[in-house]
Amino acid sequence: MSATTPTAGATPFPPLLRWLIEHNVDHEVHEHHVTIRARETALAEGIDPRRFAKTIVLIADGRPTLVVVDAVDRVDLAKAGSFLAAASVRLATEGELAGFAPGCEVGTIPPIGELFGLKVTADHAIHDDPEISFHAGSHHFTVLVDRAAWERAAHIVYADLATTDRPAWMDGR
Repeated sequence: MSATTPTAGATPFPPLLRWLIEHNVDHEVHEHHVTIRARETALAEGIDPRRFAKTIVLIADGRPTLVVVDAVDRVDLAKAGSFLAAASVRLATEGELAGFAPGCEVGTIPPIGELFGLKVTADHAIHDDPEISFHAGSHHFTVLVDRAAWERAAHIVYADLATTDRPAWMDGR
């Protein structure tokens, strides 16, 4: 039998698990069927999507930064630009995402800036949650953490970043 290297996503992102242990952040790793969208992941985990932290990479004046919103919310780029004092803000491309977080599947970056050399800003709604779940670098795995412990260890800054306005295509869902 030959040894093979697991593909990205086959396990939780090992640097994340080490970081959680090193920073004494109690956590639970959860495995679920493959999901792509944060809201789907929350439902697969059986949790309220408002308690699932969706991490988004923004490019603000050419610099990447992580922002975190509830799975049901969207990032308001104007609000983010204002908070970041950036003239230009956009979502990172899939290629950029792969470059910022090698070892993580695209769209599953955990909200731990230290792992990627990036700052993290979370929307105020995240602060209301006693526990949060987020992707563990995989479409198969999430971690559940005490929000306050994550906040302290990851040096989270809060700002008004989200809009709860639903796009027209979501009407009726």
